[in-house]
Amino acid sequence: MTETKTILAVLAHPDDESFGMGGTLALYASRGMQVHLVCATRGEVGEVSPDLLEGFESIAMLRESELRCAAGALGLTGVHFLGYRDSGMPGSPDNSHPQALAAQSLDTVAADVVRYIRTLKPEVVLTFDPIGGYKHPDHIAIQRATVRAFEQAGNPYFVPDCLPVHVPARLYFHKLPNGLLKFAVKVLPLVGKDPHKFGSNGDIDLVPIAEVDFPTNARIDIRPVLAKKEKAGACHASQGGGRMGGGIVTFAMRLFSGSEFFMRASPPVLKGEKLAHDLFA
Repeated sequence: MTETKTILAVLAHPDDESFGMGGTLALYASRGMQVHLVCATRGEVGEVSPDLLEGFESIAMLRESELRCAAGALGLTGVHFLGYRDSGMPGSPDNSHPQALAAQSLDTVAADVVRYIRTLKPEVVLTFDPIGGYKHPDHIAIQRATVRAFEQAGNPYFVPDCLPVHVPARLYFHKLPNGLLKFAVKVLPLVGKDPHKFGSNGDIDLVPIAEVDFPTNARIDIRPVLAKKEKAGACHASQGGGRMGGGIVTFAMRLFSGSEFFMRASPPVLKGEKLAHDLFA
């Protein structure tokens, strides 16, 4: 009888797990693996339609409820919160809030992540790429803290406590498909939209993001669980989940929706190593 394997995803906000690597999480959960999520914040400063707040005391409560709905759709084993505050987009006043994730020291957040690594003992740890996907301060902050935690989880002098040390085997960064980003930058102006002001609030500049292309070391086929990912995304109604709509950009997104892409940060990729189709391979 083989021991059940464990994956730990460390992300920033409710909805990151569904809109990003949700298919991968659902796929491994469907294979009977333990799939845990550590979410650093509850998305307190996300914009929410007032009608969706009915029955909830705060945006944080609504978004936590949406996350737990998504976790059920994806089949996650556990959802764990670090309890920091959403920092908002770059340059917003929320960046400097005392409890904002982006305002914390690297080792403070890394220590929290280390405790979950030592408790859950994952073989594989997943987080954002070095620019946090689209340069969100919280994405970058939790990515850096996760890298630090991965490096220090086996060091008994980092966060000395009663938990036995644990060294995960692999660290992967989820990355957006660069082809899709470049396509969007070229096509958006043709349909009257500015790629420098993408997103519902116009606060995402796709142009510099599309210029960054991290290597792809693993491509995961999520077609068997695509319906689960879409169901999880629909749980996040406050963030536009379930409202894909039409248009050429939406068509392109669906074209890329059958796979999710990862860069392997550890162990180092060897020269000539082939593209992996399993995060445990």
